[in-house]
Amino acid sequence: MSYSVGQVAGFAGVTVRTLHHYDEIGLLSPSGRSHAGHRRYDDADLDRLQQIMFYRELGFPLDQVAALLDDPDADPREHLRRQHELLTARIAELTRMAEAVEHAMEARKMGINLTPEEKFEVFGDHDPEQYAEEVEQRWGDTEAYRESQRRAARYTKADWQRMQDENADWGARYQALMAEGEPPTGERAMELAEEHRQQIGRWHYACSYEMHQCLAEMYVTDERFTAYFDAMTPGFAAHLRDAIVANAARRG
Repeated sequence: MSYSVGQVAGFAGVTVRTLHHYDEIGLLSPSGRSHAGHRRYDDADLDRLQQIMFYRELGFPLDQVAALLDDPDADPREHLRRQHELLTARIAELTRMAEAVEHAMEARKMGINLTPEEKFEVFGDHDPEQYAEEVEQRWGDTEAYRESQRRAARYTKADWQRMQDENADWGARYQALMAEGEPPTGERAMELAEEHRQQIGRWHYACSYEMHQCLAEMYVTDERFTAYFDAMTPGFAAHLRDAIVANAARRG
């Protein structure tokens, strides 16, 4: 089966002029011609066009594409392997670029005046504003939300770094007590639950025991929070919820 230049242009999403140019420079010459002299492309031509488009998308100039495809020592599988590696690397780079943009948006929204380097130093892979829109919709009319926003707008890089360090230290200590078999109603678990409540109050908003228990319940009913905590240690979310409830009961 063969295809006209118009059909191939439609398949590939390129212009007829592009295909004519590829033919003129010897990059993709159709394997046949119709009785009227029109270009006709077969399946092998389509395979070559696909390879060309892969390399072009990766930024290779046409002369390099021609050299790669016409290398007598390369086979089609080698081209696919090379392109897979290059595409994977590009995806990783684009992902990093997207994360950089997200961090910039995050810092701007939160009123943080940080350099790009500082933003990555402070936040790393964590995204504290991941659910910002949802949070605003659910609690935007509360004083706790407004207070949290006011505080966030004043924090410097050192403040954010200190907050991150405190959270990491707290999380490591909680994981350790779980590994040692400490029950949620144990003294150390309840003390770390209290420390968790105080951290919220120190960095974000005044967190009562009642509010703390509401947050704890969300940790196990909202799968996103559960996944976040359980990624540190399986069962973390439920253990912390029970410790928070126990701590509130003993201090109530």
